[in-house]
Amino acid sequence: MYAVIMFFHVLICILLIVVVLMQQTKGAGISSVFGGGGGTETLFGGKGATPFFVRLTSGLAIGFFLTSLVLVLLSRRPRPTTAVEKGMQEMPMQPGSGVPEEQPLAPEEGGVFPEGMPGGE
Repeated sequence: MYAVIMFFHVLICILLIVVVLMQQTKGAGISSVFGGGGGTETLFGGKGATPFFVRLTSGLAIGFFLTSLVLVLLSRRPRPTTAVEKGMQEMPMQPGSGVPEEQPLAPEEGGVFPEGMPGGE
């Protein structure tokens, strides 16, 4: 479920970026200086696509917010335990299995060191 919503979220993000970049600015600004922008050479004509792009941008923005909210809510739920994790919880620890007990590195107080070892006599 999470992966499906994440796929749609990424798809909506990419579409939102493309739609915003395709929109014509209201004042055409500096783009008209470099030969871009304005006039009758636009993709949808003069202002024919403006309401379409405004609606599309609004719809994609709403979709972005909804998928973001759903992803946050899904990530807060604890994930279900797998069969292996359930088996590990139910299996009692038996003596002699698992990690061996830790052995001391030095002998106990008053212990005997072998000849040639530090502390040996």
